[in-house]
Amino acid sequence: MEGLVAQCSTRLLQQEKEIKFLTEEIDRLKNFGCIGVSPSLEQLREENSKLKYRLKVLQKSLQAERNRPTKRVLIQNLGSPPLIVTPSQQPKFGDYQCNSAMGLSKMLLKTQEQKVNPREIAENITRHLPDNEYIEKVEIAGPGFINVHLRKDFVSKQLTKLLLNGVQPPALGERKKVVVDFSSPNIAKEMHVGHLRSTIIGESMCRLFEFVGYDVLRLNHVGDWGTQFGMLIAHLQDKFPDYITVSPPIGDLQAFYKESKKRFDTEEEFKKRAYQCVVQLQSKMPDITKAWNLICDVSRREFQKIYDALDISLIERGESFYQDRMTDIVKEFEEKGFVQVDDGRKIVFVPESSVPLTIVKSDGGYTYDTSDLAAIKQRLMEEKADIIIYVVDSGQAVHFQAIFAAAQMIGWYDPKVTRVSHAGFGVVLGEDKKKFKTRSGDTVRLIDLLEEGLKRSMDKLKEKERDKVLTPEELKAAQTSVAFGCIRYADLSHNRMNDYIFSFDKMLDDRGNTAAYLLYAFTRIRSIARLANIDEEMLQKAAKETKIILDHEKEWKLGRCILRFPEILQKILDDLFLHTLCDYIYELATTFTEFYDSCYCVEKDRQTGKILKVNMWRMLLCEATAAIMAKGFDILGIKPVQKM
Repeated sequence: MEGLVAQCSTRLLQQEKEIKFLTEEIDRLKNFGCIGVSPSLEQLREENSKLKYRLKVLQKSLQAERNRPTKRVLIQNLGSPPLIVTPSQQPKFGDYQCNSAMGLSKMLLKTQEQKVNPREIAENITRHLPDNEYIEKVEIAGPGFINVHLRKDFVSKQLTKLLLNGVQPPALGERKKVVVDFSSPNIAKEMHVGHLRSTIIGESMCRLFEFVGYDVLRLNHVGDWGTQFGMLIAHLQDKFPDYITVSPPIGDLQAFYKESKKRFDTEEEFKKRAYQCVVQLQSKMPDITKAWNLICDVSRREFQKIYDALDISLIERGESFYQDRMTDIVKEFEEKGFVQVDDGRKIVFVPESSVPLTIVKSDGGYTYDTSDLAAIKQRLMEEKADIIIYVVDSGQAVHFQAIFAAAQMIGWYDPKVTRVSHAGFGVVLGEDKKKFKTRSGDTVRLIDLLEEGLKRSMDKLKEKERDKVLTPEELKAAQTSVAFGCIRYADLSHNRMNDYIFSFDKMLDDRGNTAAYLLYAFTRIRSIARLANIDEEMLQKAAKETKIILDHEKEWKLGRCILRFPEILQKILDDLFLHTLCDYIYELATTFTEFYDSCYCVEKDRQTGKILKVNMWRMLLCEATAAIMAKGFDILGIKPVQKM
């Protein structure tokens, strides 16, 4: 806005000069210095009066100009002016578009009552851009869009850096401690399709935070405590006498749990015995504790089968971990005057919530609210987390809002300093658009889902006759890559806030935005150099010596698309929506296809097939594309293979 300030200064200077001139004119009139001959006294007085009046008007105008805040100051006082820079949708609009001028104009009008043309703001922005190595030119279009054209040599150099140094994360400043709470199945129950989303989304978030250099603690907040274990152990005492030395398998445990719940709801005597078992477990009675540990161990082994198949890494820290902290949590809320008693319950009202948290039940027991408060305090105070992410279904949104509000109210964290977020997600639907169930109406077991994926993946590979060209080991690797990659990608490619329909047919389709298409595209890209007899060492040598040429429009489009990867990651770090990465990888793959169809990487004799020429700069573009796709797959938890 320096141009506007300069205009004001010029006006002030002109007025000061005119005032000086008029002052001198009045002095001359007073002394008859401007008159060649003596005029009448009345004429002199009239002219003198007019000049004095004009002088006062100009002085008043000058003072008003001096007192008026300049537009540069106004913009500095706007707080957070909008910074809107997006990739251009059409080449004629440059490579990026900045739409901030319109937003600034609206803010000035709303907050400062200053009406400034957006195009004038855009002109001032472009006028004051410093000299740099990135931008070839900028243009102003329409009401105030700023079209930015990048320098080709800059893009070429950045691609070379990528090939020499590897794929780098966006620069984020200091290293932060991140806690991600995800997966969280219940002990004594099998993992089902409902656990799929939390597990997959949470794992990918952790991988992203780790890639950008943060210290990540991956926590599995399993349901391993509470009345249900008193019920189950009391039932096992009747139905499974060896419960102290061996636990039933997970399938039987789940059946026993259902039976125990039915008895708890209908048999008063059993209910009393179940509560006794809970008290004995809380008191750490050896036999009851041993039975509980056996139940937890058999559940963990079953969970681990899922985690191994999907390459999930977690540290278990269940509800039991926080039991010894809960008494202190209640005491702290009481001492600070936040606790009210309602029908024997101890409750806490938090800001902007009509439903209170129950931290002690009427029977003296603790609740999920208590354990979640203990958990968030431990993560803030002991783990010293800068960022805490809860990857839990959207149905828990109100609960977590209350937990976060209580933690702020009691002074455990300041949201301006520490980020605490609930990354909610929708449910998995069947193809009938109802909650995903088996044909018998039961919840789909996750292990069954993964096994079905493996079967269908192999069927698809054999349908394409890949079993005739791949070794048994390569076929097995391709089967696993496609099966688990498709299941993950089908979830992650949808906006997590939405429900999505689970369909093996759609996710295994190698057309469109699916993992199957992208995995096939990746193996094709990797095969280009191999079929041209170019190895890794030759590519590295070429990266050091060969300039990447971007003269063809498809070369230029691909080069720019490759360099957008850090921008994509930065956006996801801000909003935690991983489908943005899926959309980007799909865009990169389709952009590469356009490039490969238009630009020969390897030129061959049409009759003999003999290689006549290798355009090495284009081979480097292939390599850069594959490197970005590989890193994107890694963040999504997808394992590509060299041959498919």
